[in-house]
Amino acid sequence: MRRIDLKRAQAANFSTMRDINRQIVLNYVRERGPISRAEIARETVLQRSTVSTIVDALVADALVEEIGEGESTGGRRPTLLRLRASGAAAVGVDISPTRTTVAASDLAGRVIEKEEFETDADFEKTITRAIDCVHEFKKRYGQGLEGVGVILPGLVDSEQGKALYVPYFNWRDLEVERRVSEATGLRVMIDNDANAAALAELWFGRPEVSNARDFIMVFVSEGVGTGIIIDGQIYRGTGGAAGEFGHMIIGQQAPVACSCGSFDCWEAFASGRAALARYSRLTSRVSDQLTFAQLIDRALEGEEAARTALVETAKYVSIGISNLIVGFSPELVVVGGSIARAWPLVAEVFGEIVERSVRRGLPTAHIIASTLGEQTTLMGALSLVLANKFAYAPSI
Repeated sequence: MRRIDLKRAQAANFSTMRDINRQIVLNYVRERGPISRAEIARETVLQRSTVSTIVDALVADALVEEIGEGESTGGRRPTLLRLRASGAAAVGVDISPTRTTVAASDLAGRVIEKEEFETDADFEKTITRAIDCVHEFKKRYGQGLEGVGVILPGLVDSEQGKALYVPYFNWRDLEVERRVSEATGLRVMIDNDANAAALAELWFGRPEVSNARDFIMVFVSEGVGTGIIIDGQIYRGTGGAAGEFGHMIIGQQAPVACSCGSFDCWEAFASGRAALARYSRLTSRVSDQLTFAQLIDRALEGEEAARTALVETAKYVSIGISNLIVGFSPELVVVGGSIARAWPLVAEVFGEIVERSVRRGLPTAHIIASTLGEQTTLMGALSLVLANKFAYAPSI
């Protein structure tokens, strides 16, 4: 039961109900399309005239399109509806410690085109190049773009539109939303990579994730981040600081320093950088040029040292996951990032350690790999825009 915030609550009126019904119809088209007006009316128990009025408005707003007639069930052949498939609706900017990806997608989240380049340690150089890509997409797709989603690997205040701290580059207090919005003339939303990955799974993941009301995304890349979904929405906490579990202490003398400089943090034991450090020690070779993705490739190809380094890292990922399960009791834990590609090698490790560490009598959670594959964070950037089109946020 959700407590009503009387300072923010607004009594339901006709306009509120109309907006809710509009979002219900739009989401039926998104999730069940191709679908007819009659089917929507039957499923929602809304009057057919109400559904027709809403659909007409959605067509006029270029959100929904008619795609022909369906099979007759005895009367007139129904006209089928789907989300508008032509043109771009959103741009996502995924800034990672190594590469930045800028992509345009349609309303269904299908990527139409994308550009990639190396992330520069100079924020101004990185964001200027990303803005140039957005300008090119805007030229090609015109007024159909709904906005730009920008994600970064650090502490982000999404309400203020600021990147508070990105440790990999020591970026601090950056007015990202204002910078991109003023340069492009588009609405801009920002968040950190783990929150965005969780949002992408919620809206565009397979049903086992998107139908869950409570789950935690654990994102393992150069660092470790978590995104928390409670009751179907991201939990951000005060100042957007919730989910910084990469900095919880789980041991001492980790193989690498955390991005914050500590050798005690979960990230220092469980990140891709930690796996690479373990591999270097096992092989007595400096792995500065080796990436986490390449290490995973070697492990999947059967190289023993790569497998050992990866499995050892997965054990520490599991320790942190165990703590999250005990603390939050989620339905699911979704593991994303490059490590998800090595699921055949690490799934059993996750299961064993979590089963051993979660005390008897306490509920556990199913642990699965990201259902969006290697595009999780890019889809997260796009989801910052697209989710706003399909969600309805009541003020109570």
